Amino acid sequence: IGFAVFNYKINHIQIDNSSTQAIIALTGGRNRIVEASKLLNDNKSECLFISGVEKNVSLREIKKKNNLEIKKNKNIILGKKANNTVENAIETSEWIKKNNIKSIRLVTSNYHIYRSLVEFETLNPKTKIIVHPVFSEKVNRKFWKSWNSFVLIFLEYNKFLYVYARTNFL
Repeated sequence: IGFAVFNYKINHIQIDNSSTQAIIALTGGRNRIVEASKLLNDNKSECLFISGVEKNVSLREIKKKNNLEIKKNKNIILGKKANNTVENAIETSEWIKKNNIKSIRLVTSNYHIYRSLVEFETLNPKTKIIVHPVFSEKVNRKFWKSWNSFVLIFLEYNKFLYVYARTNFL
């Protein structure tokens, strides 16, 4: 039942269109950086922090690979310390605290949003976090019709359960 509820929730997240001080994009999933850039261009924030960028990758390369055009002179920061969701939260939290950020828009894949949210809320309890899911055409919302989608969502559900238990009960 929990798995079915999880699948329903990741596919029915309501988008909050208010602006935040920063947009946080987590690398690793399809279209996350593209969506975060669109939000930046739509003036949802004046800065974008991309967490989990490979050490030798530049902003210029990211723009070229994703065919991105940033409209105005916006502040884009590349976080190059993180290799997973826990490290994304740690890396970003350090930047949030250093820059006195009070509100963020967390951009990641829909199936990854709740685990990421728990990690970020744990480290940033006073920060307003607006979730912004990115949907991939490769992940079937009817997970039972695609073995790959089922495995991906099932694994993410179990990771979420572990993180939720670790942060709330241990």
